Amino acid sequence: MKLSKEEKEYLEGKHGNAAKKAMEILVALGKIYSAKRLITVDSVQISGVSYHTIGDAGLELLEDLAKDGKIKVPLTTLNPAGIDIENWQCLGIDKNFAEKQQRILSAFKKIGVIVSCTCTPYLIGNIPKYGSHIAWSESSAVCFANSIIGARTNRESGLSSLASAITGKTPDYGLHIEKNRKPKYLVEVKANLTDITDFGALGKIIGEKIGGEIPLIRGISDADLDELKSLCASIATFGGTALFHIKDLTPEKVKAPKKKLYITSADIEKAKNSFFDTNEYDFIAIGCPHASITEIQQIASALDGKMVKKEFWVFCARPVKKISDLMGYTEVIEKAGARFACDTCMAVAPLKGRFNGMITNSAKACFYGRGSNNFKVRLATLEECIKVALN
Repeated sequence: MKLSKEEKEYLEGKHGNAAKKAMEILVALGKIYSAKRLITVDSVQISGVSYHTIGDAGLELLEDLAKDGKIKVPLTTLNPAGIDIENWQCLGIDKNFAEKQQRILSAFKKIGVIVSCTCTPYLIGNIPKYGSHIAWSESSAVCFANSIIGARTNRESGLSSLASAITGKTPDYGLHIEKNRKPKYLVEVKANLTDITDFGALGKIIGEKIGGEIPLIRGISDADLDELKSLCASIATFGGTALFHIKDLTPEKVKAPKKKLYITSADIEKAKNSFFDTNEYDFIAIGCPHASITEIQQIASALDGKMVKKEFWVFCARPVKKISDLMGYTEVIEKAGARFACDTCMAVAPLKGRFNGMITNSAKACFYGRGSNNFKVRLATLEECIKVALN
């Protein structure tokens, strides 16, 4: 791999210990994937933020890097943490866990990372331009950036994305290269998709059928941001897919491949029914990926003047919550007895053992609810989730 003079200086430690370690990570990654060079990135999104995920070893590493590390990419944001930074006590988080989590966030802040703590950076201003090279790491965000925005990123690890933030570089391989972004499957959707749950089911089917291969999806006439957000989360969760194309909806123009996969309404219903473990729920969870202001408005409208009977959490980015505060949605939702959980999510917060049955409109949340927290789950529309909460 050919390195520039500046990149060699990083390796030699001329820009500090953290920068040296960061460049070592990127060079090693480049060698593994036979990259010929490093390229400049305009945006970074870092995972591996929750203490629940990285533990004491990760905390120690971050605090070491923070001794002299500084980011070179100003537009660098964080994935969800394990706590709501401002209201962790109200959500029943252990004090020791919260203190460790706060040390992690302090280390990131010292390095210069924007402590945004969201899996939807594109909802809070981290929006790369079409065709730009970036280094993002959260699976659904990676898929959204590649597919919906048309930026270029591999699915980075927490360490490699942090290394990119410090150096401003990433190895030139994988989805950064044009020829690697072509579809391998044509997915013909023979179903009418009308809800976020339908898009979540579609992503589950495609992901499980073709794995990490790139599909061209045909048969979707329209989809809003929240539906596309749901599809990105599901297809990445169940197949590791980092890029898909939708004919006439996504920005990159590609030719249809020969391999075909057909998906019917019956397939969609079967996929949704696979997330139906129980009729007993003590936890309603909305916002995986983090809720948009549109979803929050819908929740406020449905809960206005009512009172929930079960634990109801809305997960979102704090800047989105600030807009909700300004619009009066927060007051309505909290008056109804529901709670906001900013900065965190049901996948990385320490929720195991706290609830038994979770109902949600997110296929990804169902996957992690089962796998990480041993919840019994049900996938349902937002309207159905709210009905359960009120009865």
